[in-house]
Amino acid sequence: MYAARRILKKMRYGEATVTVVDPRSYMTYQPFLPEAAAGSISPRHVVVPLRRVLPKAEVLTGRVSTIDQDRKVAVIQPLVGETYELPFDYLVVALGAVSRTFPIPGLAENGIGMKGIEEAIGLRNHVLEQLDKADSTTDEEIRRKALTFVFVGGGFAGAETIGEVEDMARDAAKYYPNVKREDMRFILVDAADKILPEVGPKLGKWGLEHLQKRGVEVYLETSMNSCVDGHVVLKNGLEVDSSTIVWTAGVKPNPALARFGLPLGPRGHVDTAPTLQVQGSDYIWAAGDNAQVPDLATGEGAWCPPNAQHALRQAKVLGDNVVSGMRGFPQKDYKHANKGAVAGLGLHKGVAMIVFGKMKIKLKGRLAWYMHRGYHGMAMPTFNRKIRVLADWTLGMFLKREVVSLGAIENPREEFYEAASPVSAATAAKPAAPAEKAKAS
Repeated sequence: MYAARRILKKMRYGEATVTVVDPRSYMTYQPFLPEAAAGSISPRHVVVPLRRVLPKAEVLTGRVSTIDQDRKVAVIQPLVGETYELPFDYLVVALGAVSRTFPIPGLAENGIGMKGIEEAIGLRNHVLEQLDKADSTTDEEIRRKALTFVFVGGGFAGAETIGEVEDMARDAAKYYPNVKREDMRFILVDAADKILPEVGPKLGKWGLEHLQKRGVEVYLETSMNSCVDGHVVLKNGLEVDSSTIVWTAGVKPNPALARFGLPLGPRGHVDTAPTLQVQGSDYIWAAGDNAQVPDLATGEGAWCPPNAQHALRQAKVLGDNVVSGMRGFPQKDYKHANKGAVAGLGLHKGVAMIVFGKMKIKLKGRLAWYMHRGYHGMAMPTFNRKIRVLADWTLGMFLKREVVSLGAIENPREEFYEAASPVSAATAAKPAAPAEKAKAS
């Protein structure tokens, strides 16, 4: 989205046509997914509609199934209908990343990811639904399973999500007479020996201790062996039953890249030059989480990490280079020095490492949380979305958090189907059998 906006801004009128192909008609600002899952931000304010911010571009809702580089043609698979070919002169590959998973028994059936806004909404509704179940049942086994929450992955996504969700569950418990925070069990699992490695060892240790003080069980240097039917078995021998298993154990490049015939790095990223041009090509560029971009600011052999800080800046350089390539001008190298990292661990809690030249400023607690919101509030695309997110935060200062579970949103037609189904109508009209009448009487 940022690359397309940049190209449209730099282009002369009628110079070229910009076409954006995506299976979703919006761009998701992923750093806000944990806050959306906790109800601090409205889900619709975390996404940016492509057709609204790219009015001069052609936006196609579908997927690129293959690319014929010799003919310069992309094969488009729309949401409905037959595939068709779309010719191009210049190509930008920005498919992003997907959740990195492993062949763990039960994970596909029971796991919840955190890569899209749909998953964030689903997680919020699911957690609140578990509190509904626990409050209304007398079965201790069902209650214990509903109130056990397992999160796998201790990076930014995992630590922020468990911090936000624990905060939400703690607030929600005030409205349930039979559920207390002490009844809940939050478990964070990571194969590494620390959490939040992006902010350094000291702040990572503080984040670990902070979560533990809030009652979160953290198991490091361990992994999940299986979770069949919600029965979680960890490598360290711990076994628990849980209805909520959240998977945030890293990302990998979109596997669709393997069908495009592009040069890929050892981990499946598109191999690019510092100009963001794909190696061996002068008309294809790549950026973001699906690209292996040399990190010139760090030194030889280093690659830019897959985060929003680099992706947003790469998009602008990429847009400029595409326009330069169209006009026959030299390409510009991408170079950006790390500015630090910020993470929110719930309301008024966070860690931050800010880099000024060779100096690193480390913050924790409320001040770090302000830095987290301030940075991402400014980085949020479009003025429209910035204002909406700020309005959500402002209302949150004066109004209590919403704790409504909309679990039926996953199957919104179920109730209508039961009412309108011919089978249901026939069953309701059928007279009761004599035995049934006797039993009823």
